[in-house]
Amino acid sequence: MIHLTNICKQHGAQILFQDASLQILPNTRTGLVGPNGAGKTTIFRLVTGEEEADRGEITCAKKTVIGYFSQDVGEMAGRSVLAEVMSAAGEIVEMGCRMREMEARMSEPMPDEEMVALLERYGDIVEIFEHRGGYELDARARAVLTGLGVSPDEFDLPVESFSGGWKMRVALAKILTINPDVLLLDEPTNHLDVESIVWLEEWLANDYKGALLMTCHDREFMNRVVSRIIEVANRTITTYSGNYDFYLQEREIRREQLLASFRRQQEMLAKEEEFIARFAARASHAAQVQSRVKKLEKIERIELPPEQRTIHFNFPVPPRSGDDVLHLLDLGKVWQIPEGKEKKVFSGLTGTVRRQEKIAVVGINGAGKSTLLKIISGRTEPSMGRISLGASLNAGYFSQHAMDILNPDHTVFEAVQEAMPLENIGVIRNLCAAFLFQGDDIHKRIANLSGGEKSRVVLAKLLAQPLNLLILDEPTNHLDIQSREVLLAALQKFDGTVILVSHDRHFLRSLVNRVFEIDHGQMRIYDGNYDDYLCRTRTCPSSLR
Repeated sequence: MIHLTNICKQHGAQILFQDASLQILPNTRTGLVGPNGAGKTTIFRLVTGEEEADRGEITCAKKTVIGYFSQDVGEMAGRSVLAEVMSAAGEIVEMGCRMREMEARMSEPMPDEEMVALLERYGDIVEIFEHRGGYELDARARAVLTGLGVSPDEFDLPVESFSGGWKMRVALAKILTINPDVLLLDEPTNHLDVESIVWLEEWLANDYKGALLMTCHDREFMNRVVSRIIEVANRTITTYSGNYDFYLQEREIRREQLLASFRRQQEMLAKEEEFIARFAARASHAAQVQSRVKKLEKIERIELPPEQRTIHFNFPVPPRSGDDVLHLLDLGKVWQIPEGKEKKVFSGLTGTVRRQEKIAVVGINGAGKSTLLKIISGRTEPSMGRISLGASLNAGYFSQHAMDILNPDHTVFEAVQEAMPLENIGVIRNLCAAFLFQGDDIHKRIANLSGGEKSRVVLAKLLAQPLNLLILDEPTNHLDIQSREVLLAALQKFDGTVILVSHDRHFLRSLVNRVFEIDHGQMRIYDGNYDDYLCRTRTCPSSLR
């Protein structure tokens, strides 16, 4: 369908690809992975024609429709939500208008030759219209919006009234609605809750029939959706047949094989070079020496890719809190909204959090998960009921707004040092490295960091402090898979109590041992891990696709 063959691409002094190739084949489900800056977005832009290769060939089958969802949604204004989604299918709508015009003309008398030509053109358009799902366009747009969490009573609201995160959902709905032959998705699960992520998984599995190429920081989503991985790294592109977990295992096997080949080659080179050095001055061995010199010149040297170093940091042991960390008693919250109205979030929340528990707060968007965390952290007051804190608590709170408190003029090193002023440079550097800031990265200014990098700085500052209660609201947002694994490992070793909201199911499955579910303003408590919760409320993981 789409072939990139022997592609070379350079951005300034950085060589992204050197004779790299990949294929996007019909009906395939492919994950695109690689370190930041390796060229994943460039692959998307090469496929869509937004960039051109310096050298190599890009071929695409005729009439292939490509849909590309990126994190840059652009301006949205002047339309309702539904009209904004339908606007992406303008070409299909235009086809429908042309079909109706042709149908009207067919009812009029005309020469046979003209009727034959008209019927032929009409047949061509109908075939394309059906292939693109034109007859189900309106129903599909409504179904996609609903699946992504937009309520039907919001379809007619002006799109500019939505927040940035909800506009991302609208932008994703636009791409899914046009039903393209090739679907390019750049981090589609950002800003989606678990329910919407599960819906998207099922839509890609059951409703979408084209080819998919995507990047995603949600490990479980990748495992459930893709059956092939394309890795972009070290100026080349490598394809693996299997999901993300298979890719990790196979990459390690290939690396071990490459390392063994490298060692054998190094041993051979050392012997040949030793022979050349020993007999270079002897006339009797001149022919042999020259032969071996030429042999070495022709050998293609094996290069080892740079290793991703894993830094282990021993986080401060938190002071011991009381066995009962906090009690919620008939807790309720009502927000005041414009025109003197009130919005009831939840009421009657009662429960106890015990020391060293790792608790996930779950529920649909708008259920009040973040509001509960704000109350627990003291960021807002409850409207009714009370919360009583246990003895010797030292709590830390993370939310997306926490990034705003970073000083933009500080470097990464200075920001982390601020949280641990008495530690030496080596300890601070090691903590920075544990959160993937290595070498000169520690001297980057906060103002120049991406959202994910800022999140890592805030989390590093948080975990550097002697806290015994961590309250985390979507800590994995903006983090790539490697960063999420770093945070997960840190929280697994954390000796205190954790209460968190996250839509990353792998993260929850690997960490939590208790679940608080907020549903229709009430809270249910489930003892056990995240899998136990799913089995008791929805579908057991073993029976999921």
